[in-house]
Amino acid sequence: MSKTIGIVSLKGGVGKTSVVASLGAALADFNKKILLIDGNLSAPNLGLHLNMVEPPATLHHVLRGSVNIKDAVYPFNNFDVIPSSIFNKNNVNPLKLKDKIKSLKRKYDVILIDSSPALNDETLAVMLASDEIFVVTTPDVPTLSATIKAIRIAKKRGIPISGLILNKLHNKRFELSFEDIESTAGVPIMAAIPYDIAVLKSLASFTPFTLYKPNSEGSDEYRKLAAVLIGEKYKPVRLKSLFGWTSPKRQDINKVIFYEGIFK
Repeated sequence: MSKTIGIVSLKGGVGKTSVVASLGAALADFNKKILLIDGNLSAPNLGLHLNMVEPPATLHHVLRGSVNIKDAVYPFNNFDVIPSSIFNKNNVNPLKLKDKIKSLKRKYDVILIDSSPALNDETLAVMLASDEIFVVTTPDVPTLSATIKAIRIAKKRGIPISGLILNKLHNKRFELSFEDIESTAGVPIMAAIPYDIAVLKSLASFTPFTLYKPNSEGSDEYRKLAAVLIGEKYKPVRLKSLFGWTSPKRQDINKVIFYEGIFK
């Protein structure tokens, strides 16, 4: 079952592009054909995360009609990438994105699209091109406010919001609780990624976090989310704590509900 998933946030600094790269690598680990697209046309970063500084053909060229979309696809490790241009960004219509990627849906199991961290045509184009949306947020009031705006826009367009990806979690009392975030946003938390300095190290090595530190708690979260998205079973590394069996986490319960609703 092929699907296109938009990863959005209306606030910069939440780690959205790192989430796209890490989730893409996690999905590919299940032997699925995965394509990542940088839909952040005004300030593209996905290519930089993967050491693709300015390739000869990008999404900008595709949207201008100067190259075929298949010529803008580049392999990276176990998935493919369509980067955008850092320098050559003139005269493109983001709203052509949906039509341009139609021909690729037969080739890939999942297409992930990174969006602009702003309320603009680029974000709208990613939403319209997606079958479902995940919103990346952090557990603080300003980011939650931007998250609510993104959810409202998607709902007005009739685009399903599958859940929140809570990133950079410190598990401190000053952070918003899972209950407060879900009740305010009206959307379930599907993954909670703890803050890890290794994310910055993975960026320096141009490697998705799930490949750089595969046995970490964060990588487990990405793989559990990836498994649910494609209907696969995944047993995380940490099944037991030092004090015995642990209770299911809120995001894990949400993933079970999502899985049952889609694949059962």
